[in-house]
Amino acid sequence: MMKEIRITTEFIKLDQLMKFADMVQSGGEAKVLIAQGLVLVNGEICEQRGRKIRSGDQVEFDGDIYLVK
Repeated sequence: MMKEIRITTEFIKLDQLMKFADMVQSGGEAKVLIAQGLVLVNGEICEQRGRKIRSGDQVEFDGDIYLVK
């Protein structure tokens, strides 16, 4: 399922986006899931929780795709 997430800044860090979009309950949970390679950014596994996510990027987690605008 595709979901749109709107940000009002130039970028948001991956772990912060996961919490902002309610993918996880906490930043700590996001950190663990990212480190386990369970999060994809633009179709590739991303293990950097501080990766800058910008408008147009897609984040995939747990079968859902989040399009950042």
